[in-house]
Amino acid sequence: MHSHHNGLKTAVLFAGIWAVLLGLGWAAAAYFRSSALILVFALLGLVTTFWSYWNSDKLAIRAMQAYPVTEAEAPAMHRIVRELSQRANQPMPRLYVSPTAAPNAFATGRNPRNAAVCCTEGILSILDERELRGVLGHELMHVYNRDILTGSVAAAIAGIISSVGQMLMFTSMFSGGRDDDRPNPLVGLVMALLAPLVAAVIQMAISRTREFDADEDGARLTGDPLALASALRKLEAGVARAPLAPTPRLQNASHMMIANPFRPQDVSALMSTHPPMAERIARLEGMATGMMPR
Repeated sequence: MHSHHNGLKTAVLFAGIWAVLLGLGWAAAAYFRSSALILVFALLGLVTTFWSYWNSDKLAIRAMQAYPVTEAEAPAMHRIVRELSQRANQPMPRLYVSPTAAPNAFATGRNPRNAAVCCTEGILSILDERELRGVLGHELMHVYNRDILTGSVAAAIAGIISSVGQMLMFTSMFSGGRDDDRPNPLVGLVMALLAPLVAAVIQMAISRTREFDADEDGARLTGDPLALASALRKLEAGVARAPLAPTPRLQNASHMMIANPFRPQDVSALMSTHPPMAERIARLEGMATGMMPR
């Protein structure tokens, strides 16, 4: 069990986002007087989730324009990932490099046998091998903890809620009145505005809890929490120097990255997919203190 109970937090947050989806389905069913809409939304959620999960590796790698690298092209990456995969008794993922100066890394793929780990050219240029090992340990634990599934489910459901919310908002605004047995259009309008915001906040909270777990589990895998802490400090400074533009393509992949790739002013703390770096570093330093021999 993790010291910060992130597994329980994730389960509670998932219950919350499904409740928002079904609540929005209930509102649509009441407005259109069709109880089948609740089932439709639930099925739509499952189908969209499966598609996103199955294609998560292709989508993220394409978003970052990454290319596969051989052992001759990236010997340190291959050596580190092979050693850590063997230590975890897991298959070695495919390795990619993204041709961008912004320092970052991410893992993706539907399971350990169909996984990929990607580093940007920027991160490879600023980290030493010990720090890179800490980052790669973090990314491998995202794969082994099935965080790609977790993130895909949360993103897919949040996307459905946003789409349904837009539909309800349009209908409430332009329905031209209402029947006596239908809900007040203002109620539908309020739900249409609030539900996507609530879903997005929950999705971000899920992502933040998974980052804490990957930090902790990755540090245990490498046996060197301070290496990851040092890497996170460099990443925070590196992203500040070379942030990515928050385009829709990159926003869909940003939650997979080890560091938020955007400028702080481009995303509020509430909507951030990553916990504050200072808190992550402090937890890792606390781990290192606890792991020291007495």
